[in-house]
Amino acid sequence: MDIVILDLEWNGSYSKKVHHYVNEIIEFGAVKVDNELNIKDTFSMLVKPEIGKKLSSHIASLTHIDNDELFKKGESFKTATEKFTEFAKNSIILTWGTSDILTLMDNYNYYTGDSEIPFLKYYCNLQEYCEYELGAHNPASQLGLQNCADMLNIKSDEQDLHRAYTDAILSLKCLKMVYDKGKFKKYIYKADDEFYNKVTFKNKQITDINNPLVDRSQLYFICDDCQIRAEQLTHFKVKNKNFVAKFRCPKCRKQFNGRISMRLKFDGITIKKKTFLNEPPKLSDD
Repeated sequence: MDIVILDLEWNGSYSKKVHHYVNEIIEFGAVKVDNELNIKDTFSMLVKPEIGKKLSSHIASLTHIDNDELFKKGESFKTATEKFTEFAKNSIILTWGTSDILTLMDNYNYYTGDSEIPFLKYYCNLQEYCEYELGAHNPASQLGLQNCADMLNIKSDEQDLHRAYTDAILSLKCLKMVYDKGKFKKYIYKADDEFYNKVTFKNKQITDINNPLVDRSQLYFICDDCQIRAEQLTHFKVKNKNFVAKFRCPKCRKQFNGRISMRLKFDGITIKKKTFLNEPPKLSDD
């Protein structure tokens, strides 16, 4: 199968129809390659807005697209997606992160009442693949396309960034630097019901210690110095959406605070632990 790297640009527009803002797609950009990453075809198309009649100043400045160009050269969303569907058929779709896929789903739902993307049969999150290949995966901080390019010493012109086609090409350059056919296959997902459920799942921070999802066997800490289990001195309290309690090492007697974050994701609960020493007592004004 061919690989299509897709990038989108969009403009936040308030819709009276649904009474909230919609990220309205204004540009498609893509590059099609074979499984050796040789370029076979390209796609670039402006999309004429139907919800918002004016680009925000931020988007206009970021993309260097102006309203006159958009309305003179842009195609309707229906026409643009029909042409792209033909371009991308029988291909694996790659995007940098899932924001483009979610925006596509929102736009399809707005215009057709159906969130399913007709050309999406197989999908790969290129951002996730590059993060793991570079040892830069961090659930708390995703790797941006430009940062990835910098890590790989790929030069890019800031003036050309934030246009759909040039960002798709930059994504391809990043992929070429870390591409391994065998490893890459493991990141390809079939766009079935489970995929749509996963990509639309809203992660949720667990803040109730009595929630049945809380694995109480994980509510402990190890002394950083002695590497033995510490004694819990206080009950856990919720602070900044984390569980926090005081602990003491039974060997070195050092006291510290332990902080646990529990987050519900589609694949289950992720747990993060951090220890930090107690703050020194405040001095009296006397």
